[in-house]
Amino acid sequence: MRFLPLLAAGAVLFAPVAALAHPHIFAEARLEVVAGEDGTVSELRNVWRFDEMFSASVVMDFDKNSNAQLDPDELAEVGKTVLESLEEFSYYTSITEDGKAVKVGKPDVINVDYKDGQLLMFFTVKPGEAMPLKGTLTFGVYDPTMYASMDFASDDDLVAVGDKFAACKRAVVRPDADEVLAQNQDSLTEAFFNDPTGTDMTKLFATRLEMTC
Repeated sequence: MRFLPLLAAGAVLFAPVAALAHPHIFAEARLEVVAGEDGTVSELRNVWRFDEMFSASVVMDFDKNSNAQLDPDELAEVGKTVLESLEEFSYYTSITEDGKAVKVGKPDVINVDYKDGQLLMFFTVKPGEAMPLKGTLTFGVYDPTMYASMDFASDDDLVAVGDKFAACKRAVVRPDADEVLAQNQDSLTEAFFNDPTGTDMTKLFATRLEMTC
């Protein structure tokens, strides 16, 4: 089991995982959306904590000196691998402005730690264009290939940071799968039902933070 294809399912280098349309990696996520003093979204702070089985597989792959842990240089190598492999997936970070998708900029670095048998990742991304706090803005974290399950255990793990958000209404939306299927029956293609990977329709099912300003 290799780290790169597991994190970037769909860019398969070592195993044919794209056809497996259910999660094989599980992570608890936290997302902080930060408003700048200029009244725009300045950055999104991600924290991911991965399940112990996947974390152990990463240790096996990146523990070059076989000391059963990840040393600073090995953690840095994990971060570098993820930085490159998740770029085409926008780092699992989804942003929309009045329903229009907003590109995500590449983070400077992905920081990685390994504690209590679990891999943690910390990184910041910025919208690819200026995002004034106006209209309906949504922010979420999901894997479009459905290979990794990114879960927000609590609504408090989706946070709006900054005084400028005070004038906005905050809501955490957790879509009901049955309702999504019923409401989008006409637009959900046969390809999605046979193999959701690569269709990006999984965004309809993803938990998101919705700010109405």
